[in-house]
Amino acid sequence: MRLLKQLGAVAAVALVGSLGVAAATGSALLTLALGIATAVLAVLAYGWVVRRTERRAPVEVALAGAGAAIRRGMLIGVGMFAVVLGSIALFGGYRVAGWGSPAGVVTLFGVMAAAAAAEELIFRGILFRIVEQRLGTWIALTLTGLLFGLSHLLNPNASLWSSVAIAIEAGGMLAAAYAATRTLWVPVGLHFGWNFAQAGIFGTAVSGKSEPAGLLEGAMSGPAVVSGGEFGPEASLFAVLAGAGLTIVFMWLARRRGEVVPAARRASVAGPVARLPR
Repeated sequence: MRLLKQLGAVAAVALVGSLGVAAATGSALLTLALGIATAVLAVLAYGWVVRRTERRAPVEVALAGAGAAIRRGMLIGVGMFAVVLGSIALFGGYRVAGWGSPAGVVTLFGVMAAAAAAEELIFRGILFRIVEQRLGTWIALTLTGLLFGLSHLLNPNASLWSSVAIAIEAGGMLAAAYAATRTLWVPVGLHFGWNFAQAGIFGTAVSGKSEPAGLLEGAMSGPAVVSGGEFGPEASLFAVLAGAGLTIVFMWLARRRGEVVPAARRASVAGPVARLPR
């Protein structure tokens, strides 16, 4: 029941916010404001519903250290995508076709902020965390990663392969980032940095969607296994390898820090997520 209540609260804010952001298309500053407002309100809704349904402080979204954790996540996300796109470019799959639009950069910042916060709260803050308490870290990572991949199956230009790629490079990696740090701020920052780098900086499609022009106008070409095809770089083999590599690193950190919940363990509601974020 608490899962449904938490999902309902956060999803309602995310839905209304996404409708507002979509309606503001054409106004960069309004899109930015509504996107950031959606992200903030989604976090507040999450904190409120967790307090009511679990009778605990939602330390995974504590304000203390939030800025630093978000920045760390953003650096990882932007850096990861730069490496992926650089690898694609080495094989002739990406080139800069020209300059984009400053207004597009502002617009995309708002759009990606809202999307990153809402998706991380739903998939890692609620689904992964609650499943982990029942079934352990590895099973929760696998199940919610697959669900995250399947949730992108209806995106434009999606395929079974692109959903598998998303499940590995994003669903698994972001859950592992949460498991290692026990704060949602790192995966939120990582998710935002990865998405914003794709569209806002390098001008590529994000999960099959052609976004407004960002800082650069990018052109993709070549074999789909290299470039990701019409879906964009997230369907590239390079992205899958990078995401799988980071997943291993994060899970190694989680294991070292004693944050991996065994499958046989039945953690209490105040289990691993009640620890102070690292």
